[in-house]
Amino acid sequence: MAYIQVVLLLSLLLALTSCFLTFAADPASLQDFCVADSNNQGYYLPYLKLNGFACKNPAWVQANDFAFSGLHNPGNTGNPFGSAITPVTVAQIPALNTLGISMVRIDYAPWGVVVPHYHPRATEIITVIEGSLEVGFVTSNPDNRLISKTLQKGDVFVFPVGLVHYQRNIGNMNAVTISGLNSQNPGVITIGNAVFDSKPDISTDILAKAFQVNKNIVQQIKGKF
Repeated sequence: MAYIQVVLLLSLLLALTSCFLTFAADPASLQDFCVADSNNQGYYLPYLKLNGFACKNPAWVQANDFAFSGLHNPGNTGNPFGSAITPVTVAQIPALNTLGISMVRIDYAPWGVVVPHYHPRATEIITVIEGSLEVGFVTSNPDNRLISKTLQKGDVFVFPVGLVHYQRNIGNMNAVTISGLNSQNPGVITIGNAVFDSKPDISTDILAKAFQVNKNIVQQIKGKF
């Protein structure tokens, strides 16, 4: 009985200590910035694995670490999708490291599309700068409801994190959008590439059953990638 009482007392003390540590933690950054150090020559040792990038020594930080030029330049939409993406993430602005934000410019040729995809680490808010777009996202199983809308210049729409979404220019003129994302590195998974162009390949048998089509059709689709 005494042993059980000791165990219970220790468990209670451990729980109280955990609560204290949880409430004592500082949720905000404890420094002004943490400019990404791509060469890992800053504060952290090279064998440490970080969720993001090591901080550059503040004494080495320059104004260019906080800046990006060229977002006014249209992207090249001369591709089968008729769209071009210009990202501004931590890869382009090292100072975005740990700040949880990024943006992207997207150019659309007439009837150009950004094919169905999702961002595993970010919600996206999109603003139409020029043109008219059809946008939409699909809710999760089992409903798989398509929520779509036609946007005009100045309109704003939100794609929740992790949900498949798309954009299409529905006009005969070029279109431009600017998006903000709440991650320094939102990531992108394009549905077609992920399913039909994985490395190594997903078995044709599996895909044929998943889509309820003949294996030859799966092979033909894989050949497009």
